[in-house]
Amino acid sequence: MVPPGDDEDDRALSPEETLRLIATQRAETARFLGGDPLLFYGTWGVAWVIGFGAYFLHYGLSGRAYAPISGGQALMILLVALALALAVTMYAGIRQGTQVRGPSQARGTMYGLTWFFAFFAQGVIGGHFSGMLPPAQAGLLWSCLSILVVSILFMAGAAVWNQPLMFLIGVWISAMNMIGVAAGPGWHALLVAAGVGGGFIVIGLVLRLRQRTA
Repeated sequence: MVPPGDDEDDRALSPEETLRLIATQRAETARFLGGDPLLFYGTWGVAWVIGFGAYFLHYGLSGRAYAPISGGQALMILLVALALALAVTMYAGIRQGTQVRGPSQARGTMYGLTWFFAFFAQGVIGGHFSGMLPPAQAGLLWSCLSILVVSILFMAGAAVWNQPLMFLIGVWISAMNMIGVAAGPGWHALLVAAGVGGGFIVIGLVLRLRQRTA
């Protein structure tokens, strides 16, 4: 029979064990409230790889298609991939949002609405000018405007949430976008698919690994 007070579960924790327990609980809380980085970055990374990869196969690097994919088919593939990614991340965001209240929830709501209005404005602007351009340049205009919105909102989000990594990702997206625009439609599609989409997948995997080891 174990004497009272000698039970392993009843003994006082040492300072080292207490610190470990606090660190573990903080990591679990961060995982719970911060969401799964691989779910976000990985989902959008795959969508961009597939969608802009289809455009890359359509344009090619020298103006000759690498696969029998029309511009309309490439656009449809991109839109379906983005819609699926949006559905997944919205579902995850709604579940996460039910656990967060107060100023953080308000900031998140305003930031989410900013994405909606920014892309609405991008659609109006792109729709006005795309009819004045050749098909390849019109496609490049739509793509570069979309990536521009994403890069700016990443950097703005970094300021809102105090996330330096998010700011650097926004800078990286902007750099890929500018280089791609200068190089042409095929190169732009390749850089966005591999450099941004592939980069998102790598970032998600690295952040997931850091969470597990935190």
